[in-house]
Amino acid sequence: MPGSSAISNDEQLLEGAIREAGALALKYYNSSAKSWDKSDGSPVTEADLAVDEFLKDALMKDRPDYGWLSEETTDNCDRLSRQRVWIVDPIDGTRSFVDRTGEWCISIALVEHGKPVLARVFRPLANDMYGAVPNGGAMLNGVLINTSSRDRLKDCRMMTRGRVLEASRWQTPWPHMQTGIATSLALRLCLVADGSFDGTIALGGKYDWDLAAGDLIVREAGGCVTNIYGAGLEYNNQQTRQPDGLIAAGQALHKEMLNQTKTLKN
Repeated sequence: MPGSSAISNDEQLLEGAIREAGALALKYYNSSAKSWDKSDGSPVTEADLAVDEFLKDALMKDRPDYGWLSEETTDNCDRLSRQRVWIVDPIDGTRSFVDRTGEWCISIALVEHGKPVLARVFRPLANDMYGAVPNGGAMLNGVLINTSSRDRLKDCRMMTRGRVLEASRWQTPWPHMQTGIATSLALRLCLVADGSFDGTIALGGKYDWDLAAGDLIVREAGGCVTNIYGAGLEYNNQQTRQPDGLIAAGQALHKEMLNQTKTLKN
């Protein structure tokens, strides 16, 4: 783990860069940025590419020995030999950005030896900044936040898509819960970290840039983040896709969610 002075310097760098990136993203958002579909069918906009280019320059200029992994940059396995790596989603929730529903953010983590050591998730529309460093707690706009203390699934507030909970998927059906969803996976994790929701679950593969920043923020807020089998997540591997989904919640509810995910049908 980097020394405290290194983290402090990196925090200052990241804080300034992500706020400037937010201002840039808003210029595109307020002027109807052009958008198109990638080869996998997911959307991308002018803003994604412009913010990615800005952040790469801002974060790497004074950190040439760091690696870089971003959704919108062609991957370079050179990052695997670097001690520290920026993992970036320049616009997480691009579909929300295109549809103008407001559920998008900029998500950045600094990873060392597979674990996030610095995280920021910024929502420019609300001017909300989530952040965390190891053993420093999680913050929203400079105020400490905590996951909820909920310990039962019944009637809890769960951030997930309705199809995830369909009874046909599970040997044991999920109990009644209040559900909601955000397009951005980083934002879902932050809403668990600040207690707005009790937990979140996602099935299928997710990418490092979707998860790394929110992972640290939830854990520093007192919660747990694992795949659906209970294993912790490691980042900056050769494969950038985390194949086994995600569950995140306060510690007590996370245990209940793990018991429930054991009933997933093959």
